Amino acid sequence: MIRIVVFFFIFITALHALSDQEILKRADGFMKTPNKSNQFRAYNDYKNLYLRALMTDNKRLKLNALKGIVSSGEKLHIDVSQYSDELSSLHPKSVYKAPTSKANKTTNKKLKIKSTHKLKSIRWKNDRVVISFDKKLRNNQINYFTLYDSQKKEYRYIFDIHASMLTSSQTLRKDGIDKIKLAQFNTNTLRFVIQNSYKLKISFKKDAKSLIIHIKNVTKSNYIAPTPQGIVPKSVDRNKIIVIDAGHGGKDPGAVGYKKYREKVVVLQIAQELKKVLHSRGYKVYMTRDSDKFVKLRSRTHYANKKRADLFISIHANAVGKKNANKVHGLECYFLDKSRSSRAKKVAASENRADLSDMGFYGKDTLLSTLNSHNIVAANKLAIDLQRGALGSLKKSFKNVKDAGVRQGPFWVLVGAQMPAVLVEVGFISNPTEAKRLVNRKYQKAMALGLANGVERYFRNN
Repeated sequence: MIRIVVFFFIFITALHALSDQEILKRADGFMKTPNKSNQFRAYNDYKNLYLRALMTDNKRLKLNALKGIVSSGEKLHIDVSQYSDELSSLHPKSVYKAPTSKANKTTNKKLKIKSTHKLKSIRWKNDRVVISFDKKLRNNQINYFTLYDSQKKEYRYIFDIHASMLTSSQTLRKDGIDKIKLAQFNTNTLRFVIQNSYKLKISFKKDAKSLIIHIKNVTKSNYIAPTPQGIVPKSVDRNKIIVIDAGHGGKDPGAVGYKKYREKVVVLQIAQELKKVLHSRGYKVYMTRDSDKFVKLRSRTHYANKKRADLFISIHANAVGKKNANKVHGLECYFLDKSRSSRAKKVAASENRADLSDMGFYGKDTLLSTLNSHNIVAANKLAIDLQRGALGSLKKSFKNVKDAGVRQGPFWVLVGAQMPAVLVEVGFISNPTEAKRLVNRKYQKAMALGLANGVERYFRNN
């Protein structure tokens, strides 16, 4: 416990090489320019200051950072509703409103229409997204623009539609695209965002009560498709160290599912396959355990730090009770965060219980919300790439492979990692169909191949 506290204070000290005021001044300066790239730099500075404020419990810095995030986010058309809500909660009597740019004022003048249009449905039709409403759309109800973040190398294609939806936000999925989301941006505006790490060809047309968006050229030229083991894609630096963590082991069997299949056995087999593929591609690979032995959770990231790893990948299998065993299945990836999701908390509780008896709740909760914060963004990107790689590989040989998504979760095994760290739930060992696949060597190899392709993609883009 003393070592953890010492590490935490060393970490905080190192993080503050540049003072808060210097970063705030720099961000404010960037915000005064009309240049989009500078505004993105300001947004990232404000986000970093927000993390610092959380770690040091600096309320004034937190307030300034939140104001900056909301202000820059609004200018860049980024959904900052979560930060705006938090900012409002700090000042319940005075809700903060971000300043509106001249461009936005012009757009608002165009959209002086009563928001009587309601969303009816959103669906895929081949490579087209069809968004349907209850009434005929007018041309001035649709505002389309694009943004590019040169630092993140991220494209955003944004449609603002003067309408409202009766349901909560919706996320669509399409192979080859990072993220597609429809949400209520404000009282009168629906925002549809296509986010991707490479450029897409977007066209759209208005057809009576529907907006039809055509996404062309989804299969990108530098997308890393599953490759045979031993064949190495070009342009990737393989002078990297990767630590693979097979969950549980020894006295801790992990989840026990269909036909008494044990999580600790399945994940070790997949971890060993992943090591083979990555090693064949030239990476230096270590495993926290290569046999059926028990390793404490905190010792796993300590081992990765000692090896100076570039990535930490912890492999696990999920499970639910018998009542829902036939219904629940799917592959999901988690990165460390103090998640509000009840689903993430349940999964984390299951994975965390092996080695937390010596820490009180307050200690766990505090460390989970602070340590590793500097790697959250990188880990999020890694989780997305691992998820896409695994799904792409598995779907070539197996039917009904479910994408259960990339999520945030308070996983103790990821705390303290000094590199991007992700926990992969390779499937539900409690589901009869998925359990049979998880013990199948062909499925394990396809999973490992896909995860390796995800690693390749991450290093290529970062």
